[in-house]
Amino acid sequence: MLMYDVIVIGFGKAGKTLAAKLSSQGKKVALIEKSKSMYGGTCINIACIPTKTLIVAAEKGLDFEQAMSEKNAVTTRLNGKNYATIAGTGVDIIDATARFVSNKVIEIQAGEEKEELTAETIIINTGAVPTILPIPGLAESKFAVDSTGIQRLENLPKRLGVLGGGPIGLEFAHLYNTLGSKVTVLDASETFLPRIEPSIAALAKGYLEEDGIQFLQGIHTQEIKDGEDSLTLVTDKGAFEFDVLLYATGRKPNTAGLGLENTDIQVTDRGAIQVNRHLETNVPGVFAVGDVNGGPQFTYMSLDDFRIVFNYLTGDGSYNLETRGNYATTLFIDPPLAQVGLTEQEARDKGLPVAVKELPVAAMPRGHVNADLRGAFKAVVNPETKEILGATLFGEAAGELINLITMAMDNKIPYTYIAKQIFTHPTMAENLNDLFAI
Repeated sequence: MLMYDVIVIGFGKAGKTLAAKLSSQGKKVALIEKSKSMYGGTCINIACIPTKTLIVAAEKGLDFEQAMSEKNAVTTRLNGKNYATIAGTGVDIIDATARFVSNKVIEIQAGEEKEELTAETIIINTGAVPTILPIPGLAESKFAVDSTGIQRLENLPKRLGVLGGGPIGLEFAHLYNTLGSKVTVLDASETFLPRIEPSIAALAKGYLEEDGIQFLQGIHTQEIKDGEDSLTLVTDKGAFEFDVLLYATGRKPNTAGLGLENTDIQVTDRGAIQVNRHLETNVPGVFAVGDVNGGPQFTYMSLDDFRIVFNYLTGDGSYNLETRGNYATTLFIDPPLAQVGLTEQEARDKGLPVAVKELPVAAMPRGHVNADLRGAFKAVVNPETKEILGATLFGEAAGELINLITMAMDNKIPYTYIAKQIFTHPTMAENLNDLFAI
């Protein structure tokens, strides 16, 4: 049996960063990854980086083949860079599958060869996988793809159906619409982007419709039937034919094949590995980081998981889930839509004193400079304590500006300070003056 100080299962953001940092501190570390195409994890290879590369390429006017070529070049380069970086720290990178045979013993398999490894510290970083709804014909359809499969199409579909109106579905809807597909989004929810400020969500839907995307809300798929060159979606509101169907109906923690049944590690009722505030499972020394622990499914949250575990292993454990600050999200449509903290309704539901302001991009000088007047910013504040409770930014640079607001919230900077802050001109940031002049 091979002995290590640390074993990391999965090459995702949190796991690879922990492996490199701990190895640099003199620990003997093994990083196990079953697929060479996943060096660097989900974000680098099949999620945020390739999808945003495709969106940028499409918005620059590249055609389908050019956009795919650009995406492949970026992912190949970053995949190799991630391997070289981690290997350069002295980590043993093992290409194999991994499963627990007991609480602290891992069996790895490459081909027919098997070997057992053990370590005092084991980190599970296996990510999440697409959820396949139990719709008759979906799993068997040769024209239905998940978020990975749609990035590997050889031809641009003339008619693309998108099952699901969440962030993944909407970003691909925007992308393929920009590339030239006729896109229809079929969403079981009656409400478009239900967790976004209603006025901003309405704007976003209107713009996407103006760009040519069709939305069907409150629609339920009953069956999928493959034809010779296309599929038919049978729904409670009629039948629809598409060349390709993207099912973007959520992602679930990837625990299949890990052998958790051979351990005392517990999972939640949603199938995530159960962890405490330090991201430690109920088996001492075994941690779960990234999407597999059921937390927010963003690579920057996985990086923060690294900080929590690293602080626990090498520090005082003072940074943990309970002391974690605010985090923002960005939906990469056109324009981008970013949000942090509470919506107006959520703040009112908490019984907080609330004041709000909404500022259209059309009132922003930089919007006119950019020749793009689409969008609006909205702020939610506590007029008594002067705290920023939340913000929704929909417009150029929203994904960048939301980070400034997040920093202000974490550091308890009153919104009245931002209202008087001296910003450069003409920028989108300077509009925070007016937004927070409440």
